[in-house]
Amino acid sequence: MSPNHEFSMLTLMSRLTLALLFAFSNLAFAQSQSTFEPTVGQEGKDVVWVPTPQTLVNKMLDMAKLTPQDFHMDLGSGDGRTVITAAKRGARSMGIEYNPDMVELAKRNAQKEGVAGKATFVKADLFETDFSKATVITLFLLPDINLRLRPKILNMKPGTRIVSNTFTMGDWQADETGHADNGCESSWCTALLWIVPAKVAGSYKTPAGDVTFKQEFQMLTGTLRTEGKTLALEGRVRGEEISFSAGGKEYKGKLNGKTLELQTFAARGLRG
Repeated sequence: MSPNHEFSMLTLMSRLTLALLFAFSNLAFAQSQSTFEPTVGQEGKDVVWVPTPQTLVNKMLDMAKLTPQDFHMDLGSGDGRTVITAAKRGARSMGIEYNPDMVELAKRNAQKEGVAGKATFVKADLFETDFSKATVITLFLLPDINLRLRPKILNMKPGTRIVSNTFTMGDWQADETGHADNGCESSWCTALLWIVPAKVAGSYKTPAGDVTFKQEFQMLTGTLRTEGKTLALEGRVRGEEISFSAGGKEYKGKLNGKTLELQTFAARGLRG
């Protein structure tokens, strides 16, 4: 055998060996990905992983009144169960998760459940993620993380629904609290709902009188100046809807640009 022929054979064998090693490494990687199983309490970037009981997932989406017209985002999506459940209800849903193994697991779970077209998952940092387009947000994060996210949430479109598993938003009180009693045997059986309030603090002239609002999250205080009297008012804003009471009457309305449109209700029935 000539030296050139021997060299060619050695080169061919080397290439075949490299190709086999590459194929085996890819196979080993694929197997490691497909066999990944998360463990409760495993460390994450900002929190440990604890799955939300499915019965509470259902409760959270019920409280948010999720519809097929919604764009839902789950912050810290873990194994994808909340995103998958939202997608099964017809919503377009996206999970944000920092752990790449969890992202791939969630994608496989969505594929198995037949909702890969509506359920997507992104490997990303919560604090660098733009979730301003979402109409519903779900989360299961610690209170200090909720507080860090709160300024961005409060700047979202009024009416956006935020639902948390168990943990609060500090002194921003929830609009509703619900419990998943049936089939929820863990410590995580409480859902908290917030409706992002419109920013309505200020003064307005209305047919009912001059209204001044002071606002703390969704809670309103202030005055109504009418018929020569200054009346204290108390109320709240839910999304863009405003309601308050003053002088024994109830008022409901919303902002239209810079105009406050009000309906006035007497103690028993509509007055005007």
